[in-house]
Amino acid sequence: MDPRNTPVQLVIFDLTGTVLWDGDGTGRCLKEALSAAQVSVTEEQVRTVAGFSKRSAIRRLLAEVTGTRPEDEWVTAVHNDFVERIITLFRTSPVIAEMPGATTLLKQLKEAGVRVALDTGYSRVIVDAVLDRLGWHSTELIDATVASDEVARGRPHPDLILEAMRKTGVGDVAATAKVGDTPADLLQGMAAGCGWVIGVTHGTHTRAQLSQFPHTHLIAGLGELPSLLGMGASVTA
Repeated sequence: MDPRNTPVQLVIFDLTGTVLWDGDGTGRCLKEALSAAQVSVTEEQVRTVAGFSKRSAIRRLLAEVTGTRPEDEWVTAVHNDFVERIITLFRTSPVIAEMPGATTLLKQLKEAGVRVALDTGYSRVIVDAVLDRLGWHSTELIDATVASDEVARGRPHPDLILEAMRKTGVGDVAATAKVGDTPADLLQGMAAGCGWVIGVTHGTHTRAQLSQFPHTHLIAGLGELPSLLGMGASVTA
């Protein structure tokens, strides 16, 4: 069934790279935390785990570099270091900002009666630091947020989406749109059966890269979303 025949009830946005710009700070903090543990990774290796829960990403990278299954204690130590670094970044870095038009878009969705949620590979403590920085704690913009440490499985599994649906009271996955900038976002949306699985190409991955993964649509920026969802004019910053 064409999802455009089902009016959208819920839009679930990824955070960094989708509605938040961090100047690749997340990847940098991840590399620095691994480097402090005497593990060197490339930008491309970090890009391959974009969108995953950061604990899972660290575990994957440690296993890839060392060729062995990393001990839980090592994963936890690196993750704790990453959390400290990324919270400092979100609280102090001048580059942290919403993506152009993000607040306007969230307001437009809410005013149209569409519920809005954020899901992310960050843990709750990091999510709260981001919301503090952007001033997005108000329910006038966002109905629910779901962090990676609040579900059993992170991306590419559908758990984050299903929890966002539960929190917002939306029961129809065909009326749910997932929007993100990574292959993990697209795989997650398809695994959940979302009516719209939309990749944005202004984040960590290009259109050519995202086109290799299952999706319903690819857009260059958030401003294209309202017309795509049948809500009228595009959004400008």
